[in-house]
Amino acid sequence: MRNVLRLAAACGLAVLAAVATTGAEEMIPPRAPSATGAFLAGQQALAELRTADAAQFFRDASLEQWDNPQVVSRTFVAYAANGQMDDAVSAARHALELDKTDELARLVIATDAVRQRRYAAAVSMLNDLDPDTFEGLTGSILKAWALTGEGKIDDAFGLLDKLGKGGMEEFFVFHRAMMADVAGRQADAVKYITQAHDADAFTADIVEAYARIMGNSGDFAKGLDAIAAFEAQGLDSPQVTEVKNALLKQQRPGLFADSIQAGGAEMFHSIGVAFARQGSSDIAMVLMRLAQYLNPRNDNVLLVIGQLYDGAKQYKLANSIYDSLPQGSPMRPLATVRIADNLDSLGDRPQAIARLTDIVATNPSDVDAISVLGDLYRSDKKYTDAANAYTKALAVTGGTSPGDWRFYYVRGIAYQQNNQFPLAEKDFLKALDLNPGQPQVLNYLGYTWVDKGMNLTRALDMIQKAVDATHNGDGYIVDSLGWAFYRLGRYQDAVTELEQAATLLPNDPEINDHLGDAYWQVGRKLEAHFQWNVAYSLDTVGDVKARVAPKLKGGLDAAPKDGDSAPVLETPASDQSASAPAN
Repeated sequence: MRNVLRLAAACGLAVLAAVATTGAEEMIPPRAPSATGAFLAGQQALAELRTADAAQFFRDASLEQWDNPQVVSRTFVAYAANGQMDDAVSAARHALELDKTDELARLVIATDAVRQRRYAAAVSMLNDLDPDTFEGLTGSILKAWALTGEGKIDDAFGLLDKLGKGGMEEFFVFHRAMMADVAGRQADAVKYITQAHDADAFTADIVEAYARIMGNSGDFAKGLDAIAAFEAQGLDSPQVTEVKNALLKQQRPGLFADSIQAGGAEMFHSIGVAFARQGSSDIAMVLMRLAQYLNPRNDNVLLVIGQLYDGAKQYKLANSIYDSLPQGSPMRPLATVRIADNLDSLGDRPQAIARLTDIVATNPSDVDAISVLGDLYRSDKKYTDAANAYTKALAVTGGTSPGDWRFYYVRGIAYQQNNQFPLAEKDFLKALDLNPGQPQVLNYLGYTWVDKGMNLTRALDMIQKAVDATHNGDGYIVDSLGWAFYRLGRYQDAVTELEQAATLLPNDPEINDHLGDAYWQVGRKLEAHFQWNVAYSLDTVGDVKARVAPKLKGGLDAAPKDGDSAPVLETPASDQSASAPAN
C-alpha cells in the first residue's frame, strides 16, 4: 500500500481535497443561503464526515449550478460518501458529460457497471485511464476484475503485469490469487496466494485467503499452520478464527472473494484502509462506500465505515452502521463493543458499562469487551474493578504474547492509582519484558520511580528513551522528562524540557504548573506566577487549582510540602494505545 499512498500524495487528489474546518462543535445552519454558501458548507461537512449534511449541501448547490463541473463533481462525491450510490452514479454521469477527463466519475460509473455484471461496459469506461493517478490506478485494477468477469483472465493478468512495474507486485499477486480462485483456476490460485503469504504472513486478509485456498484444495494442514503462525504473534481476526474452525473439521471453507463483485470490493477495501491509516478519511469513506456497493455482505467494509465515523466523532452515525451488521456475523461482537464505547463518548457511561457487562456475561472470552469495560471502570476511578477486568483479559489471552503488554500496562495504572505500587511495578516490568521499547510504559514507570526517589539513574534513562522513541513529539512524555529533572534538582534542565512540553501542549494545566515551579527555582518568579495563573485558569477538575492557589499567594515556598508531586493523570478510557500520563 505504500505505493498507493505515494501516488495519492503525488497527485494531490484534488477531487477530494478538504478545506480547513473550524471544528465540529460549531453548528452550521441546515440550509445554506446560496449556491456558494451551500458549496462551502458542503466542503466543511465532508471534511468532518457529516456525510448526510454534505450530500444535502452539495445537492442544494447543484440545483442552482447543474452545469458547473466542479459543483457536480463534488456532489457525486458527497452522495457516494453518504452511501447514496444511485444518486452518486446519476450525478457522476452528468459530471462526465461536463468534463470528459473526470476519472473519478468514470470510476464510479464503472463500479455501477461491474455491480450489474455489465463487464464490457465497465472495461470500456475504464479504458485509457492514466495509471499514474489515484483514480487511474484504482480503475485499472477494477478493469482487471471486469476482464476476469468477461472470462479474459489472461488479459487481466497482463494488465496487472503492466501495473506491477510501478512497485506494487505484492498487492497485485494477492488479486491474481483471488481472480484465479473466482475463475476456477485452482492451481494458479494456490501458486499466487503462496507468493502473497510468503511476502506477508501476518496480515489477516492474506492469512484468511491463504487458509481458504489451501483448505479448498484439500491441504488443511497448510492452512492451519499459517493460522497458528499468525496467532503465535498475538494476532487475531474473527474471520481467521472462523476459517480455522472449518479447517479443524476438515471442511472446505469457501472462497475468500466468491464473485467478481466481491473481488472488486476487496480492492476498494484494501486501498480505503490505506488511506484511512494515512488520515485521509473522506477519500477512505468514498472507497469504502464503493466497496459496500459492490458487496453489501462484506462485514469488514461496514466495520471500517463505522470506524471512520468514530474517528470523526460522528458516534451516532457510527453506531447506526455497527447496528446494521447481521447478528450472525463474526464481526458483530466487535461492533457491539464499539457501540458501547460510543455510548460512553456520547455521555451515557452507565448504559455503556451495562452493555459491556452483558456481553462479558454472555461471552466471557470476549477480550475486546473485557478490555473496554476495564477502561471505562478506570475512567470512573473504579480501580479495583478495572484491575479485575484486565486480569480477566489476561486469563483469556494467556498473558505471554507481545500484544499483552497493554493489559499489564493498564492494570499497572489501575494498581498504581489504587495505592498498590508493588503490584503496579511488577506489571510495568512485565509489560517491558513483552515490549521492551514501549515509550508509554518507559515513561510511566520511569516517572513513578523518580517521584518515589527510587532507581533514579535507571528511571531517568527510561524516560529519555521514551522521549527519543517519540522524537520529542509527545508533550506528556517530554513533561515527564522535565519533571524528572525537577525532582532530581536539575532545575535548568527541567526548564528546558518543560518549555518544550508547554509548546507541544500549551493548554495542559499540569504542564503549566510544572513549568511555573521550575521557573521559580531558577529565579524567574514573574514567569512562574504567569504559568501558575494559566494553570489555574485552565484546570476544570480542581486538582491543579488546589495545588496552585497557595503558590499564587506566597510563591513556591507557600505550597504544601508535598505539593511538588503532581498526580498521574488517567489515560482516556477509549484510547486503546493507553497514551502517556501527564504525571
